[in-house]
Amino acid sequence: MRTTGRALGYLASGVPAGVVGLVWTLAATLVVGLLAVTHLGGPAFLGAAWVTRRLATLERRRAGWVLDRPITSPYVPVTADTVGRRVAAVAGQPATWRDVAWLVVLFPIGLAGGVAGTVVAAVDLGAVTAPAWAWAVPNPHAPFPMKPLLTTTPGRFGLTLIGLALLPLAVWLLRTLARAQTAAARALLAPGLHAQLVQEAARLAQTRARVVDAQAAELRRIERDLHDGAQARIVAAGMTLALAARKLRTGGAAGPDVELARRQLDEALAELRRLVRGIHPPILTDRGLHAALAALAADSPLAVEVRGDRQARYPAAVESAAYFVVAEGLANAAKHADAATCVVDLTRTDAAIVVTLTDDGRGGADPSGAGLDGLRRRVEALDGTLTITSPPGGPTVLRAEFPCAS
Repeated sequence: MRTTGRALGYLASGVPAGVVGLVWTLAATLVVGLLAVTHLGGPAFLGAAWVTRRLATLERRRAGWVLDRPITSPYVPVTADTVGRRVAAVAGQPATWRDVAWLVVLFPIGLAGGVAGTVVAAVDLGAVTAPAWAWAVPNPHAPFPMKPLLTTTPGRFGLTLIGLALLPLAVWLLRTLARAQTAAARALLAPGLHAQLVQEAARLAQTRARVVDAQAAELRRIERDLHDGAQARIVAAGMTLALAARKLRTGGAAGPDVELARRQLDEALAELRRLVRGIHPPILTDRGLHAALAALAADSPLAVEVRGDRQARYPAAVESAAYFVVAEGLANAAKHADAATCVVDLTRTDAAIVVTLTDDGRGGADPSGAGLDGLRRRVEALDGTLTITSPPGGPTVLRAEFPCAS
């Protein structure tokens, strides 16, 4: 009933909206045309475009009654600093003229749809409620079969039955008319190719900036790990070996110092191996994503099950990003979620490669946290999407989707 009511409201409001749109378009065209030869032409055009956009925005919202959401705005921001440049920028956007075209065609489309929808609804509603009003409208000259239907009690209740029987048809007609009109509105008021290209360029610029920031942060992390970890251990081992050499020269016992230096070098080597695995695990290159995830699961304190095709190989960038998504997810599940088990599901569809990690922890993960935000940047760099679902009480589901073209 709500959907049908919205459809009827959209059709009925199309009549006054069409009248307003046509009157405004004619008046604005006349005024701007007359002022075009003066210095007021530019401001008049910008003012008319502003009002036209407001009317078109109302039309997008009105279409949302039927579409369940408003049509997306197609306008590209204008940053010009002079009137002439602003006029050129606004006039150069196809959306400006598509708005005008819709306000012109809205009058005949809105009038036809509004009249048809109102008639269909009124006739069916009048038939259903005939016993409540037909007795007050005597019509002894009505032709057959309307005379017995309107002037007799059985006939009035018969009209009610006919109206109820035709109710599904009336509902279908109203929704069809509304959908046809909103389809025309979407064709003219939705973002065109120009707006889509501008939005895509803006999105790519933002993604590139985030990737650059993520790579800079990764380089700082590597530098910090080298400086504070492996480098410090190697320096300590060198100092220990120097002390052992001095003891040898003076005839002292250098055995304990040599053993300490050996342990320090072993620790430095282990630190370097850990750092290399953090940059790009060699197993990814040698055996693929499934094997790398299996090795990651074996090192995890959780009971981890890895599902997916063991032999499948994916683009190197996708394998690397998916690996770090799972690594971060397992680390968070073990450290913050008090999880005991986790399932990693690796699937491939015709359009995407999907990695899903589900744990049985307490949930409540913050999708905007630093770790998850870094993962999101890594995934978005490949035009992928990362979604986190973590209601209080769990479970937490981490889902990364990469386009196959990646």
